[in-house]
Amino acid sequence: MNLTSIQIKPITNQQEFEEACVLIDALVDVDLITDPAERKKGLDLLEAIALLAHEYEKKHFTIPKPNPIEAIKERMEQLSLSQKDVATYFGGENRVSEVLSGKRSLTMKMVRALYKHLKIPAETLLRDPA
Repeated sequence: MNLTSIQIKPITNQQEFEEACVLIDALVDVDLITDPAERKKGLDLLEAIALLAHEYEKKHFTIPKPNPIEAIKERMEQLSLSQKDVATYFGGENRVSEVLSGKRSLTMKMVRALYKHLKIPAETLLRDPA
């Protein structure tokens, strides 16, 4: 790949975004270039294009904020935790079941414990589950 022919420009539409993604894929292995100056140039290009693509994604592909209950379930799955494993964060096994089924709301004590121990963002936990 000829790094000098690559031009950095704003990404303003879907076609330019797709072209940037192809370019990012082509530049992924640029850190394997043996010449230090060429490697640095390639890494700089990769970073710049990735940042532009990321900004375009943020504007045009919004990701919905997770429901707090779904976020807890997802995190438990990621960490292979059972309801029994997280019971202390909720104040007992019955409360875990009630919260995860939507019968009971999260308390501030639960939010703090889940944030601290499971690293679930507080802003996610404080959202309305509806």
